[in-house]
Amino acid sequence: MKNQWIEFYRGLVTVKASGKGIERFINALTRSGINIWNVKNHGTQSVTFKMKLEDAKKIRSHARNSDCRIEFLQRAGAPFLVKRLLKNSGFAAGALAFFAVILLLSNMVWGIEIKGANPATEYQIIKELDKMGVKKGKLQFFVDNVESIQRQLSNNIEAITWVGVELKGTTYHLQVVEKNEPKKPEYLSPRHLVAKKKAVIVDMFVEEGRPVVDIHDHVQPGQLLVSGIIGKEGQTETVPSKGEIFGETWYKSEVILPLKSTFKVFSGNEKVKHALTIGNLEIPIWGFGSPEFEEYELEENEKSVKFLKWELPISYVNKTFREREQVTRIYSNKEAFEAAKDLARKKIKSSLDENAKVMGEKVLHQSIDNGKVTIAIHFQIIENIAEGQPIIQGDSE
Repeated sequence: MKNQWIEFYRGLVTVKASGKGIERFINALTRSGINIWNVKNHGTQSVTFKMKLEDAKKIRSHARNSDCRIEFLQRAGAPFLVKRLLKNSGFAAGALAFFAVILLLSNMVWGIEIKGANPATEYQIIKELDKMGVKKGKLQFFVDNVESIQRQLSNNIEAITWVGVELKGTTYHLQVVEKNEPKKPEYLSPRHLVAKKKAVIVDMFVEEGRPVVDIHDHVQPGQLLVSGIIGKEGQTETVPSKGEIFGETWYKSEVILPLKSTFKVFSGNEKVKHALTIGNLEIPIWGFGSPEFEEYELEENEKSVKFLKWELPISYVNKTFREREQVTRIYSNKEAFEAAKDLARKKIKSSLDENAKVMGEKVLHQSIDNGKVTIAIHFQIIENIAEGQPIIQGDSE
């Protein structure tokens, strides 16, 4: 009989028939449409065969009419397997529960080790980790990835310069570099301080060396400000000049800004989906269907499922769809000029040292043409204009 594997799911029985009317019995089964197969003779008055479980009840009447006795020798197929499983359900449930508990424990956070931090900084790190949900007993599936943890710790704790985060098994290992490490002494070779740009001197602080300019002096790029050659004539020595020479410098910044601009922003709406992946197969757990947003940005985090020290070919996937909207911004003429000025100030400040100060500004030109604002601004800046220049043997003032 073909497709016996299909019948296996419905159930199969092996039947033994014995008696004088075996031939009549077999013919009666065939005429009534009951399928039998694997028919084997065992002597002249005994035969065995296989049949469907659903037909087993129908053969008793045919056996009585044919003067035969029937005996069910073997039962096979899915219905009987289910019965056996239900009979031993306690053992099966215990095995499944044990496996589930081990799987759960293997994917929890059981340790956090911090190295390189003093007790105060370590306390801050633990508090910050707790806010992020990184704590003992938390499932790793619901904890940010190590790159995100590292970035948040670096941004939120001022006492650290760098932190490395690594997940080994069920333990997070953190290596910390703190900011309060003592600065290494700066070793300088003999040098002068010269002007690095055109300026008017407004203030100066000389720590070492001999100043050769004074306040209100106009200086040119490369001009000597502080000499590294000190002492009287014939008794001179060279030193590494140190100090800050503040001068008033001038910058011109030009900005072009469109009156109308289009850009994309997040609306705040999002859809979260959870799934398990086994190889290339993805099984949704929560958050079904496609996002309703026309435009969105997808953030996907995937974490492997572990069993004890082994990594299973199963992953937990968390997908976040964030809706994006297209926004059109239109400036009035006045708003556009103010926005362009602010942009010019930011542009200048980004190119200056952190100690530089903007002392004044003057608009040189502003116009509107072809839907764009053009503005040119002159800035007065106070900044340190000194830079080192090595003293070469044989140099003199």
